[in-house]
Amino acid sequence: MPQMAPISWLLLFFIFSITFILFNVMNYYSYLPSTPKSSQPTYLSTNPFNWKW
Repeated sequence: MPQMAPISWLLLFFIFSITFILFNVMNYYSYLPSTPKSSQPTYLSTNPFNWKW
């Protein structure tokens, strides 16, 4: 069986690398996390501290 030329190994490496990167990028950006929806608005409690130095 004849051996592959080094340019073919380099081409295969680039093709698999680009495929791997595209697959990961598409999986990363296709995920949309769901934001929690609350029925009542939540208000931040503010403490009435007035610091005077």
